[in-house]
Amino acid sequence: MPPVSIVIPAYNEEGAIGEVLHHLLEMLSASDLTYEVLVVNDGSVDETAVIVAQIPGVTLLQHRVNKGYGAALKTGIRQAQYDLICITDADGTYPNERIADLVSRLDEGGFDMVVGARTGTNVAIPLVRKPAKWALGQVANYVAGERIPDLNSGLRVFRRAVALRMFNMLPDQFSFTTTITLGMITNLYLVDFVPIDYYARVGKSKIRPVRDTLNFLQLVLRIALYFAPLKFFAPLSLFLLLTAVAWAAFTLIVWDQIADISTLVIAMTAFQVLVIGLLAELINRRVPNVYRE
Repeated sequence: MPPVSIVIPAYNEEGAIGEVLHHLLEMLSASDLTYEVLVVNDGSVDETAVIVAQIPGVTLLQHRVNKGYGAALKTGIRQAQYDLICITDADGTYPNERIADLVSRLDEGGFDMVVGARTGTNVAIPLVRKPAKWALGQVANYVAGERIPDLNSGLRVFRRAVALRMFNMLPDQFSFTTTITLGMITNLYLVDFVPIDYYARVGKSKIRPVRDTLNFLQLVLRIALYFAPLKFFAPLSLFLLLTAVAWAAFTLIVWDQIADISTLVIAMTAFQVLVIGLLAELINRRVPNVYRE
């Protein structure tokens, strides 16, 4: 199998990262993989960096301040020496023993990315995260035009060259995985999904209910506008057009005359929204020429 660089972002993971790395290295040494392990300490204020530095066979990269999950992954990808990148988490939630399976699947199937989809028999996703995860999944399915089993899994293997082409569009926060999934699918790269288990995390979750909900709403809007603008603007234009018709009918029935000015304003707004959507779609169609060889 081809060699792989395993990138692990870590922020205040002193409770789990030592065991995770020891298990990962033990598993990798027993496999046929040629590998390197890079841990990006993203400005941790606990003993995360100290623990990682004491483990032989692991390269420690340091952010002086916390920059975000996506920023940590970008640092690891830039510093990686191999053409295949595997990302996983430091909190013990992902079955890292499946890494070799994902690499093999990508190599044999000629895929650009293989995602470990959290649809296995043992999946422990916190209940508080499920509504937002479901809603984001529905938007993503609509944007991509196909069902995506797991949009933002943190265990996946992909080609480094593809990720580097997309760096400008990939965010520095948790939405890195969401964006690279949609970016590859909508740009016609070959993406596969392999069912995996997902365990309860060790340590305190980094989820912040209010702030992350607002970020979630922003992400949904950005996904719709960036990857499929016409799918956002066309329904909005149709809604405004139907509103204009309904308003005209209402005023005709109630006032015995059509409110022509307000009806015309709403109808013209519908037309302008559609034109904006068409222009955005034309621009969006140029994206594959930028990101594909």
